Amino acid sequence: MTKTAWVFPGQGSQSQGMGIDLLDVPSAKEKFAQAEDILGWSVIGICQNNAEKLSHTLYTQPCLYVVESILADILREKEQPNLVAGHSLGEYVALYVAGVFDWSAGLRLVKRRAELMESTAGGMMAALMNFNREQLEKVIAETPDVVVANDNSPAQVVISGTPAAVEFVLSQVKAKRAKPLNVSGAFHSPLMAAAAAEFQDILESVEFQQAFVPVLSNVEPVPSVDATVLKQRLMQQMTGGVRWREISLALPEHGIERVVEIGPGNVLTGLIKRICSNLILENVSNLATLEK
Repeated sequence: MTKTAWVFPGQGSQSQGMGIDLLDVPSAKEKFAQAEDILGWSVIGICQNNAEKLSHTLYTQPCLYVVESILADILREKEQPNLVAGHSLGEYVALYVAGVFDWSAGLRLVKRRAELMESTAGGMMAALMNFNREQLEKVIAETPDVVVANDNSPAQVVISGTPAAVEFVLSQVKAKRAKPLNVSGAFHSPLMAAAAAEFQDILESVEFQQAFVPVLSNVEPVPSVDATVLKQRLMQQMTGGVRWREISLALPEHGIERVVEIGPGNVLTGLIKRICSNLILENVSNLATLEK
């Protein structure tokens, strides 16, 4: 039996029209209705008709959680993963799939997370491609108020911090390409501490169960099924970095031979391909790919 990991993308992978084809599936239709009750707005309405709103954190994160979790539920009727991981917001889908919390509890967490992150202004994030890692690490170590927020692959990172600190790092580090990201705050950095503290109170009120399958967390890419460990790691996620490069490297180390990215786009399989070229990579982004 081929050992398989399921991975779930985060903010930035959303696309207009995602999830629309799932309305033909009765269980999915039910989930969309439940989501509307919890959120107070329609996921399908946003995904179908409002690209502007879909680009805002407040809407992006719940929409991704709902669509990705529905796709995963349908796929679970055919197979089960041996390991799960998600990129930033995607970690919430991974934890749901692993049985750590129920679907509605997960959506309520995501809703509040999105509200807090949307309201945290004053920071900046920027992506660097094909850069000198040693130089970047040295400049960041010497510059206050900026960190590596997403270590995506050997050739791609996202830095996060105050605008002045991020701009300074960009001016000092040679990169083939560098671009500011269109986000409201310095996500996955210590500048999110106030939002993270508020979110921690909400997280603590949600009961976590032992996972059915091991989860590789963003802040600690070591597989765990322990409810306390997984909650502790999730508490650190808002201010901690996404260690996706290390998650990718951990997959073959734990016997994974096949990776299925569940959600719109192919960002994660693209990153994994550059790091672990021998893995079988598949994408499930809609009903048509599910049926294959």
